[in-house]
Amino acid sequence: MGTNRNVDRRTILKAAGATAATIGLASTTACGGDGGASADGTVTIRYAWWGAEDRAERINKTIALFEKKYPKIKVKTDFQPYTDFWKKFNTQASGGNPPDVFQNAIGFLRKYDAKNVLLDLSEQVEAGNLSMDGFRAGLDKFGEIDGKLLGVPVGSNSMALVIDKPVYTKAGVKPEQGWTWDDFDAAMKKIRDRTGRAGDSGMYGVMYLYDLYLRQNGKAFFTEDGLGFTEADLTDWWTKAEKGVEEGVYADAKKVAQIKPKSAVSAELAGGEFTWDNFTVRYTSEGKSEYGLAPIPTTDGKKTGQYLGSLMLSASKRTEHPKEVAQFIDFMVHEPEVAKIMGYDRGVPATQAQFDAFQPTDEVNKGIAAYETSLVEAGVLEPITPHPNGADICEAAFLRIAEELALGKRSVDEAVKQFFTESKTALVV
Repeated sequence: MGTNRNVDRRTILKAAGATAATIGLASTTACGGDGGASADGTVTIRYAWWGAEDRAERINKTIALFEKKYPKIKVKTDFQPYTDFWKKFNTQASGGNPPDVFQNAIGFLRKYDAKNVLLDLSEQVEAGNLSMDGFRAGLDKFGEIDGKLLGVPVGSNSMALVIDKPVYTKAGVKPEQGWTWDDFDAAMKKIRDRTGRAGDSGMYGVMYLYDLYLRQNGKAFFTEDGLGFTEADLTDWWTKAEKGVEEGVYADAKKVAQIKPKSAVSAELAGGEFTWDNFTVRYTSEGKSEYGLAPIPTTDGKKTGQYLGSLMLSASKRTEHPKEVAQFIDFMVHEPEVAKIMGYDRGVPATQAQFDAFQPTDEVNKGIAAYETSLVEAGVLEPITPHPNGADICEAAFLRIAEELALGKRSVDEAVKQFFTESKTALVV
């Protein structure tokens, strides 16, 4: 979803070291300015995303299905690691040549809408080229900004607490829906005292967890035009994080840094950590234990502040083929065979048809599906708070400054002031 601590991990898992050349297929080489129709009426659209070879291989298979159904539409593709993708996209957008359709995230919608880059897909919905029916748990509204449809979800995820199940069992801790932060704090101490391990990897830079905590208390990390919390709020949060390290209930950030890219949980430095539910696969591949998903602690025993987040597909306002782009997006979010190919690569499928089409058989993905189903059944999901123009810069600053704080390079007061200073600049309209 954002550029927080866990996006760095996603980058490692899904994006490290990949370039567009690694697929080695002439049909998937990116090109610019190829927007016209051929003599036989065939049109070409350009599709770009961030990810690595495994994601590209899956996406190319889905494109083959699309081109079989729509033989007059050809798709040329390009993919990059996360950071490189946005560098290239910025250059393309500034030059007036962005891809026709591209992978997007909530933190970039207002930014590129303000730059007049994004196509409002509402007209294509009205024309019948794109259906917004059949989406799970309100995801159809996820890409709407100021009445405009700027992105269509391709998958969902939500924040969760990933736990080392044997550690929690040994400590006698059983997290359940509705447990409170007081319950969580007590659990961290039990894990420390009974297992000799820190209870959690630490909360300095988990921006989207902090967002949930704020939402539980009637605020939010972002409002439509700025930050939704005060310097005093962040001071309290980071002071608690610092105190947790001092007490040994949160892992020492310096030790966590030393074992990167491995996680603190799979490296047996901590009993759990907060992350996006669809990242769970990394722990099984890295560690030797059994891992599971636990619910988010609450302030009042009821409100978690959670929502289903999602990667999206957006379109360029400069595309010469809005109908074909809309048909492409519609196919990618509704076609059941696409879900069978993609699995949970970009999260749990966003539409019910695709969710039903792919039934995971491995325990990790079955756990992810069960977790999201439990959130829907518990009725804890809410709409996401809109992100303002500049949110991506604020996210990057939060991650960087939180890491500096965790490593002892800044005091809490210095870190808070620096974050608000940088955010004020980023959020100037």
